[in-house]
Order: sequence, then structure tokens, then C-alpha cells
Amino acid sequence: MSDSSPRDGRLRRYWDRQAESYDRQMVFAERRFFADTRAWVCGQATGDVLEVAVGTGLNLNHYSHDVRLTGVEWSPSMLAVARRRADETGRRVDLQQGDARTLGFTDGRFDTVVCTFSLCAIEDERKALAEMARVLRPGGRLLLADHVESSAWPVRGLQWLIDAFSVPMYGEHWRRRPLRDVRTMGFDIERHDRFKLGIIERFAARKPGGSSR
Repeated sequence: MSDSSPRDGRLRRYWDRQAESYDRQMVFAERRFFADTRAWVCGQATGDVLEVAVGTGLNLNHYSHDVRLTGVEWSPSMLAVARRRADETGRRVDLQQGDARTLGFTDGRFDTVVCTFSLCAIEDERKALAEMARVLRPGGRLLLADHVESSAWPVRGLQWLIDAFSVPMYGEHWRRRPLRDVRTMGFDIERHDRFKLGIIERFAARKPGGSSR
């Protein structure tokens, strides 16, 4: 897969370098901030499921074995770790390298689309959300979780300062609110939680059209 810009290439190389240590880096955040979010999100996935930015596969063990799971990841090194995890755990999943901003699937291909703690690091999150909506069938479910702009103003100020170096250095955004964009796209928000001073947000949204199942 070729990079569309020098910045894309630099960011991909950054995530490649993080691949082998990423799970260890996430231990503190998982324990202190994310709570049961991975299980909360993946437990609602049904049918043909696409996980966008699957990373090292930290969600794999949280899905029901009834789902038909596909995962897409931008970083080949991250993807290699996810494949190793799938092999070790016996999880059946079609893991592919791909870009969240240009998903290589037909319109309406999936019953559920999942993305956890990854939109914050995608260069154009609105384009990625539009792609998730495109490959989701009418009436399908979008399941998202991420760290977002805090509901407490002192924390928002700190996030603004962090963004000043994290965005140019490694593409990490701390003040996004994908929920707003998903609502603008016409999705019906079915479940919504926000906690840890509003920093962690997770929700389940239904795409317009079709019928829920």
C-alpha cells in the first residue's frame, strides 16, 4: 500500500515502531480509564462485522464467536501482531491491510462497524466516518469508543496543550467528538456513555434506512 503523502508515510512508520510495545503501553489506560469499554462495544456487534483500525487485535477476544469478523489496519507491523494474536487464540478473522479513509469494500457490506480508540489517530476522521457509514448496511450498527474532549474545562485546557505537540508529532488528537459527526450524518444514537471527566466516550448508533435486527 502506497502512502498518499509524506506525512502519511511518517505516521505509518511511527505506528510500525510502536507495534511490539503497544499492548504494554496500553495497560495503564485499559485499567484506569477504559473500564469494560472493549467488551461493551464488541458485545453489541452482530452478523458481518468490520473493525476499522484493528491495531494489535486487543478487541478480538471480546467478540462473540457467532460474528463473521473482518479487521482492517493501516500499519503492517500492527497487523502482524493482530494476526499472531488471532492464531494464538484461535479467533477466526479476516485481517487485511487498509486505510480507514478509503475502505476497500462495497457499499452496505457489513451489519456492524466497530472502531475503538483509533479515530483519534486517523488523519481525516470525518472521511473515515463517512467510509464506515458507506460500508454499513442501511439499519446497521456503528459502534465507536475513543478518548474525546473532556467535559471539564481545566482538562480541556490541558488537552489543548497536549494537542499542540501530539498532533504534529504523531497524529494523536485529544479534542475530537465523533458523536457530533455521527449525529450530523443522521444516525440514531441508541446507547451512549461518557465518563472519566468526559474524556472517554462510547456509543452505539443506527444507520438510517432499512430495519434493525
